Amino acid sequence: MHAPPEHPSPSSARPRARGLVVAVDGPSGSGKSTLCRRTAAALGAGYLDTGAYYRAVCWAALEDGFDLAGASSSAAAGERDHGLDEAVSSLARGLDLRVGTDPERPYVIVRGTDVTAAIRESRISAAVSVVATNLEVRAELIARQRAAIAAQAAQRGVVAEGRDLTTVVAPDAAVRVLVVVDEERRLARRALELHGSADAAAVDRTRDEVVRRDRDDSTVAAFTEAADGVTVLDNSGTLEKGVEALLALVGAALPVRTSSSGAQTAHDQAGARA
Repeated sequence: MHAPPEHPSPSSARPRARGLVVAVDGPSGSGKSTLCRRTAAALGAGYLDTGAYYRAVCWAALEDGFDLAGASSSAAAGERDHGLDEAVSSLARGLDLRVGTDPERPYVIVRGTDVTAAIRESRISAAVSVVATNLEVRAELIARQRAAIAAQAAQRGVVAEGRDLTTVVAPDAAVRVLVVVDEERRLARRALELHGSADAAAVDRTRDEVVRRDRDDSTVAAFTEAADGVTVLDNSGTLEKGVEALLALVGAALPVRTSSSGAQTAHDQAGARA
């Protein structure tokens, strides 16, 4: 399957954020994906979901019959299957993987198959930490992510989100943000995404998965506390408030340019705040 074309949105006809990198970290259910997509669209910038890389490798590993469920149980007990780790890292290094950067239509294609929806399934969420905590896999995917970020930044600017953007992948980004949200709210958001409901039963089904994944991933990525120079953005309120807050941070970082009338603006005030 061919990747769908990435048509710039009307707002990106004249890139306002070219050269700018916005790095956003946060836990599952913090709303950072929607927040970053909306912000990227408002700026006419590219959008990159770095977590999709790990999910894509996880999907491929499960398709190839790797026992990630068993490995997940072993990892919880403090043990790793080094043979499996090497097999997964080898898979990652040779994987045909494309991640779309259009904030309106992001996609993930693995070996010619569109897995954009498939990588969001519960079976992937339950096993992806085995992939994400594999240091050799991380090295491979971080290199790919940095290349994608550099390409998008040069073309139209980029808003990238994940768990180690601000500290590892893009520590020199002009805007570095850690998104936080009340735990019960993020569990409800995640339950709605995974199970289509945010009632008590759905939240309980989601709780172990989210808490466990946060615990596992925090061993290799610092996303629970803001590093020096990283701004904390509380996304517990409405999406509109979150986007407004992130655009304000971006507007402060955009270089000032002189208009034809001589007035100075910060790249049209980040798209007139969308």
